[in-house]
Amino acid sequence: MTTSAPTAVPSSSPLVLITGASSGIGQALALAYLQRGWRVALLSRRTELLQQWLHSLSMDLPQGQACVLGADVGDADSMLSAAQQCLADMGLPDVVIANAGISLGVDTAEREDLDILAQVLQTNTLGVAHTFHPFIRAMQARGHGKLVGIASVAGIRGLPGHAAYCASKAAVISYCESLRGELRPHGVKVITIAPGYIATPLTARNRYPMPFLMSAEAFAQSALQCIQAGASYRVIPWPMGLVAKILRLLPNAWFDRLLRGQPRKHRHTD
Repeated sequence: MTTSAPTAVPSSSPLVLITGASSGIGQALALAYLQRGWRVALLSRRTELLQQWLHSLSMDLPQGQACVLGADVGDADSMLSAAQQCLADMGLPDVVIANAGISLGVDTAEREDLDILAQVLQTNTLGVAHTFHPFIRAMQARGHGKLVGIASVAGIRGLPGHAAYCASKAAVISYCESLRGELRPHGVKVITIAPGYIATPLTARNRYPMPFLMSAEAFAQSALQCIQAGASYRVIPWPMGLVAKILRLLPNAWFDRLLRGQPRKHRHTD
């Protein structure tokens, strides 16, 4: 008995590129797009994990539906090389999702933590710009496309011990807002998504309460709806969006009182 080879996915099918796709939010987004028949370019430093995950999927992926790219988003040239490979092998993405990120607690009084702060900013903030850069001119010439920056509600107010992560995500929010105004006249949409607490390996290390904790799969479904609608900014889940609005308006004295006695993010060495 012979089995037929998997049907090749049409090259006209929409294409999404996702960074940080080897686990957590990135992997959940990748699966959601694959299930909808999109072609997916998955990018991570850990390409072997991506290959293993794709191999483990119970569904038979059509030929050409997924490709794995290796790059470090913190390195502009590394990301540019991966993007050029994507353009050559799969074409210009319809959606680019800058999701790769790290979370490390810091203590500014410690010299070594200054290097950790630089590392987090390099990955979380510059990594977004490095991810978008190779595709902007081509999307402008085409007249459409979506660039999605995954920020965080942690970018709205600073949290003790979380200075590196909060600063990096606040920068992502402002960067995407600036870019949105620049690219709007060219038909390219810039979308900012700020997750609340999502159950991923990143949040599993937290030692404090995480209200409205959401599964990565549920987050991915909400994020896809947001991206499809072209929303400029969205906090997911929606209850955290209400909290975010309150936190943004809260006077400093009230915010400081709210945090009094709360545990801080543990240092990266703990």
